[in-house]
Amino acid sequence: MNRIEQLTQFIKDDPSDEFLRYARALEYLKTNPSLALKEFKTLLTQNPYYLPTYYPAAHLMIELGLEADAERIFREGIEIASLQKNAKTEQELRSAFDLWQLEKS
Repeated sequence: MNRIEQLTQFIKDDPSDEFLRYARALEYLKTNPSLALKEFKTLLTQNPYYLPTYYPAAHLMIELGLEADAERIFREGIEIASLQKNAKTEQELRSAFDLWQLEKS
């Protein structure tokens, strides 16, 4: 059984565990970006306060040419990190967003 199959089984056992979905999304990034995107979107919908999702989801959207979605995800992540008073994550998201904006100009 490979890593994705293991994670899928764990998710069947505990569908509310956001870390398992996040880990599966990261595994999908290696082989199937469209499934990774689907998993990230599920996470963002079902667990919008799970901050680790925002950075890789936004970067994947950039890679896939979904720039409006990437911008929205960066902004939402920054806002949620601020609400959670998670300064480190807020700064990481702001820096990544600002760098991307500079690269676009």
